[in-house]
Amino acid sequence: MVAVVAVRISTRSGLPSLLLYLGIGVVIGQNGLGVTFNNAQLTQVIGYAALVVILAEGGLKTSWREIKPVMPAATVLATLGVGISVFVTAAGAHWLVGFDWRMSLLLGAIVSSTDAAAVFSVLRMVPLPSRLTGLLEAESGFNDAPVVILVVAFATTGPFDAWYVLIGTIIAELAIGTAVGLAVGKLGAYGLRHVALPSSGLYPIAVLALTVLAYAAGALLHGSGFLAVYICAVLLGNAKLPHGPAVRGFADGLAWIGQIGMFVLLGLLCNPDTMGSAIGPALAIGVVLVFVARPLSVVLTLTPFKLPWREQALLSWAGLRGAVPIVLATIPLVARVPHAADVFNIVFILVVVFTLLQGPTLPWLAKLLKISEGAMGQDIGIESAPLEHLHGQLLSVSLSATSRISGVEVSELRLPAGAAVTLVVRDGSSFVPDRTTVLRANDELLVVTTQAASEATERRLRAVDEGGKLAGWLGGR
Repeated sequence: MVAVVAVRISTRSGLPSLLLYLGIGVVIGQNGLGVTFNNAQLTQVIGYAALVVILAEGGLKTSWREIKPVMPAATVLATLGVGISVFVTAAGAHWLVGFDWRMSLLLGAIVSSTDAAAVFSVLRMVPLPSRLTGLLEAESGFNDAPVVILVVAFATTGPFDAWYVLIGTIIAELAIGTAVGLAVGKLGAYGLRHVALPSSGLYPIAVLALTVLAYAAGALLHGSGFLAVYICAVLLGNAKLPHGPAVRGFADGLAWIGQIGMFVLLGLLCNPDTMGSAIGPALAIGVVLVFVARPLSVVLTLTPFKLPWREQALLSWAGLRGAVPIVLATIPLVARVPHAADVFNIVFILVVVFTLLQGPTLPWLAKLLKISEGAMGQDIGIESAPLEHLHGQLLSVSLSATSRISGVEVSELRLPAGAAVTLVVRDGSSFVPDRTTVLRANDELLVVTTQAASEATERRLRAVDEGGKLAGWLGGR
């Protein structure tokens, strides 16, 4: 309950909620209420499980239309950009703080990944153009995979693998994770569209089970389970499955539970009494990461894609750290790497300080750079529910404020044979329309179709939403 109230505080203050959850853990811990907790292995297991749910929720809410144009840029930033950030940060840790190269590379790998939970939560409050939103969402969803591989490689006590072996491993794991995510997502979407479940409450469970299956299959095949989860969730979220709002609401609730549990445990794991010596190194490494490594990786990887300098500046500042670095910092703890406790303390302080700096100032920077949400209209919202025994389909259609269906009569929709608008909800009241009823922006429509006509009906509604009543006559669909 305290964590739920903390969400309200975080939205009012602009602080990412992770800081408040970490604070709850610290207050409960041995330096607060006296709860002693030092099980790094349990924290890592629960952290991985929470990340799976968080990535699934983010993928289900990610619009393929927004991320498709920026997929090449996001992929390069999440792979080559992460590599640049790792080695620049490691160089700073080695030359400024005096750590040996093994510890420096380990720290660089742990802190170089942007955090999906932090990015998704901040983007809900910052109105940005769809290109930047899609790029940040895709990068934060993709870059966990290569970073986990690097951290595991650098956390060994033996000699490092050769650089070409490491790169080959990363490519292989990313390829396997991509293939698994595509397979599970496509097969799962096909199955859920063609098999009517007896209860609407089963659809959210089935969708989340598919995302967990993608992670498990990717990991068992020695691929990237995190990448498989995100790709599978994006496919399922954009497949227009039955009871979509219920699925997303269920995933949203699970993601909040995951965030709360993970951050509170991480806060419990920290011991403020031992963190004094880590403050200086954490600030020095954080300055290199935020003001040198991240901007350099953005400029070097995104300049070929001709992104304006203002957008590059915002992307550099929007590389938020959060749960992922702290969870990854438990890997050397579990592996009993020398100085692993120092690594955890440095990462913990770095995440807290620089999230506190970057999160609240991101809206201000977007305003300063004159980067705001464009005037693009929202996509028409269509949700479907199968009527198995009646061999029909029920479509719930939500018109956006800028929909070109506004002003169109019901007869002018020219829906396929077997489809009809049966109910209109407007300004809180509902009525049965006739052929001459004029539809308005923000209306909600109930459309009944036969199963054979459902897909054609959706295509026609989207065409009129984009092209108005003349859609189809002037080269449209």
